[in-house]
Amino acid sequence: MTTHSDQASTRWDGVGYGARLAGFLGLAPFGLALLCVTWGAGHGYLDIGRQLAIAWGAVILTFVAAVHWGLALAGRWQWSLSTIVGSTLPSVVGALAVLLGGERGLALLIAGFGLFWLFEHRTHAEHLPGDYLALRRALTLGVCTLLVLVAFASAEATAGSIQ
Repeated sequence: MTTHSDQASTRWDGVGYGARLAGFLGLAPFGLALLCVTWGAGHGYLDIGRQLAIAWGAVILTFVAAVHWGLALAGRWQWSLSTIVGSTLPSVVGALAVLLGGERGLALLIAGFGLFWLFEHRTHAEHLPGDYLALRRALTLGVCTLLVLVAFASAEATAGSIQ
């Protein structure tokens, strides 16, 4: 893997094919949630779609933060306040999103993913490989886009059922 300062910061060639595949396959449940909320809303799948997006989002948000925990456990990073908060707070955000549910839970996840991406790039960019950061950027953009679409479709379906 290359470092952040290398030219590969806009590509993810240094990340193995299996890791890239797993990363992009991780977007599939969000796509399924969007299908449930849009086309399945009239057939009783609205709540399932929202719950799927929120539950999977909470899991993935915890997963990306766990990378930082693992780097500290392996001795590659110091156990600083930034490392501890950055590797545990996303799990709390994910759990709160699950508890909130609905569009509020989705909004919290969108904010959580966006803020974690910003935190990771502002705080640890020099310590993480550029191709990892590029892949994370693409995956975070995908997650946030799909969560926004689920939230809008959910709000629209809910408003339509009230009328």
